[in-house]
Amino acid sequence: MILRDWVAALFAAIDRQDAEAFAGFLAEDARFAFGNLPAVAGRAAVRDFVAGFFSSIRAVSHRVPDAWQTDDTVVCRGEVTYTRHDGSTLSVPFANVLTMSGDKVRDYRIYMDASALYPAG
Repeated sequence: MILRDWVAALFAAIDRQDAEAFAGFLAEDARFAFGNLPAVAGRAAVRDFVAGFFSSIRAVSHRVPDAWQTDDTVVCRGEVTYTRHDGSTLSVPFANVLTMSGDKVRDYRIYMDASALYPAG
């Protein structure tokens, strides 16, 4: 696995809002945790969760200037911009920590504050 290419392909699938392609990066028994939400377990459940999230926004775009791999862990750092259905945007920093099993993600953790994505009101 060439890390730079693999990370680019992963985030391209996310930025296309392609939940099925995203799920293809996951191990069958993957766990996925987005911010402070409860973790989701299993590739199909993660795919469905991510598809639901994608339907709640108009678009998403990542800038990922840094990615590192150590043993079975990949860390990505960058900035994500969400476009809401009303056209407004929110940009926030993020760090993802991925525990790998070969070329598949076994545990996907997103560390970011998305609390302002869905303003109360």
